[in-house]
Amino acid sequence: MNTISFDKLLLKSAFCCMASDGHIDNREIAIIKTMCANSPLFKDLNFQEEINSLVNEINTRGKEFIAYYFDLLGKFSLTEKEELNLIDFAIQTIKADDLIEYSEIKFFKNIRHRLKITDENILTVFPDIEQFLEKDIITESFLDKIANQYLEAVELPQFDFINIDTSSLNVIKKD
Repeated sequence: MNTISFDKLLLKSAFCCMASDGHIDNREIAIIKTMCANSPLFKDLNFQEEINSLVNEINTRGKEFIAYYFDLLGKFSLTEKEELNLIDFAIQTIKADDLIEYSEIKFFKNIRHRLKITDENILTVFPDIEQFLEKDIITESFLDKIANQYLEAVELPQFDFINIDTSSLNVIKKD
């Protein structure tokens, strides 16, 4: 049984991809907001409230929040269509700031290896993400090692809350 709904998992996935490099870029916020606005899954979503709830969680729990996300994703039962949707949200978020850092690729690989879909099926839909699928995670114990390495190496700052208004995206600086 899943403890959260698929839409919440999808938003949490995009958020974690956005935060995985230790920086939240306005272009990443904008792409996540746009993806949510264009998906019927998020018709009743208060984006600012939900995204700031995630900011609060990561600020409060830090690496434990990321570890919990990996665990949650591994236990979630998804259809192939849902897995492709999650991959789409993740890749669009990672690419949004026009800078793909190795930490983001490593983070995506941790997501990918918790999914059941084949690389061939992923590449059929997303032919330009081969670098995200290169084989360097082979076994479950190695996956755990890579996840732990990511969690040990990542430096998660205190993120600023996000202010969504109709004219532009602004990050609210914490005092």
